[in-house]
Amino acid sequence: MLTSIVTDEPSPSEGLPRHVQDQIGARLNELIPSVNTVDADTKLGRVLLRLRAALLDAEAERQVTKAFGDELIAVVPRLRRFALLRTGNAAEADDMVQATLMRAWEHRSQFRTGTNLVAWLFTILRNIHLNQRKRFRREVEDVDGVIAGSVSAPPEQEHRVALAELQFALNDLPPEQRETLLLVMVDGLLHTEAAMVLGCQVGTVKSRVSRARERLALALGLSG
Repeated sequence: MLTSIVTDEPSPSEGLPRHVQDQIGARLNELIPSVNTVDADTKLGRVLLRLRAALLDAEAERQVTKAFGDELIAVVPRLRRFALLRTGNAAEADDMVQATLMRAWEHRSQFRTGTNLVAWLFTILRNIHLNQRKRFRREVEDVDGVIAGSVSAPPEQEHRVALAELQFALNDLPPEQRETLLLVMVDGLLHTEAAMVLGCQVGTVKSRVSRARERLALALGLSG
């Protein structure tokens, strides 16, 4: 179960101008494109069809609320992007999302209405990924090549070089800064949500994101 995080710690001031922060955010989202839809003909698409049917039955029996079902379905594209970023493999990412949905469904009675469903689901998916990496004895934080594999189409040469530089700078970040930055700036989680997923204080999230942005700005030569 998720626990509320009520403590905080000082975080560094946002030293980067807003336009530089926006540039970094735009480049990250270009490097790691959104996954907005799930094809109904895929394995994950068929799972979603069955989940929708189960949710309708559960709503009729008052086992879940309509709001729970609607939000659960709505967050699936974000879960898929989260999984794809960490695996670099569409089939493996879909399997992770499927496992997340199954676990969330099995433990739906543990979810407290009014708490953060997005953070709950992201935490489940992240734990599944960490457990998989432990089983296969892989390095959890090693994302080299993962991001490049998620780019859908090869850009022009100059553009490709810029994206490669961004990937290199991103991979050069300390693992905890990189993961926190991606959760907030790419996966779109609020600071409070990221803190729940990572099991740390909100101030820690703010500090990591700020420092990560500063390191990327320096590495990419973005002027303040």
